[in-house]
Amino acid sequence: MEIREGGLDDARVRSLLEAHFAGMLASSPKDSTHFLDFSGLAAPDVTFWTVWDGEDLLGCGALRELDSGHGEIKSMRTASEHLRRGTGAKLVGHILAAARARGYKRVSLETGSGTSFDAAHALYRQFGFTETGPFGEYREDPFSRFLSRVV
Repeated sequence: MEIREGGLDDARVRSLLEAHFAGMLASSPKDSTHFLDFSGLAAPDVTFWTVWDGEDLLGCGALRELDSGHGEIKSMRTASEHLRRGTGAKLVGHILAAARARGYKRVSLETGSGTSFDAAHALYRQFGFTETGPFGEYREDPFSRFLSRVV
């Protein structure tokens, strides 16, 4: 597996992100979805990565800087045909390493609360994330779970 920075202009990446957007909207009410759109993922405070096996796109994820000591994981998605190959774990490890290199003290994330998010919850717990309250501009929402860990 190879992790590459960028790639938002690649049609395969855009297709994976469109599936991510649709999946979020299918799993939670629109007002309870907090994914970054294409312009949000291209913002200067966001670093976006893709995971590849040769020419096969396995997944993607991003790290947004909330402040000089706090980052947020965004847009984690594994392509459905490549599930359970370790893509998510590889990417979370990479994002945490990037957060440490930037000097962040904490990394947080918001994800859905329904059963369709069980695999994501298990992945984040594997990396030491624990439930917390809302952070940044988030507010309490029954469709959201907030997780965080010290880097």
